[in-house]
Amino acid sequence: MATIADWLGAGCLVAGALLSLAAGIGVLRFPDALSRMHAATKPQVLGVLLLLLGIALRLRTPADLGMILLVAVFQLSTAPVAAQMIGRAAYRSGRLDRGLLDTDELAERGPGHGSAGPA
Repeated sequence: MATIADWLGAGCLVAGALLSLAAGIGVLRFPDALSRMHAATKPQVLGVLLLLLGIALRLRTPADLGMILLVAVFQLSTAPVAAQMIGRAAYRSGRLDRGLLDTDELAERGPGHGSAGPA
């Protein structure tokens, strides 16, 4: 049974590393801030979670599993907030290609308003 868990852990580690690599390449290659934000959050978070799962399958001690769980919770709670802040900053500073937006829900608020309150 330990051999199966080790092989599954190795597979998760490789898959997580590949997703993290894809996220890094996307951040370097994508043209605008919103595309880069997508690359920095979606595949990167899944890659980190797969890496953590692979580590958990390899280590299997209660202390290590607790630490891995804390890292996963922290990653899942901070990545969406960071993406939201990056998106707001990009919108407010005009560092995005508005032609790529399907709908611009913040346009009616006027320039400089990317949130519910004043800028």
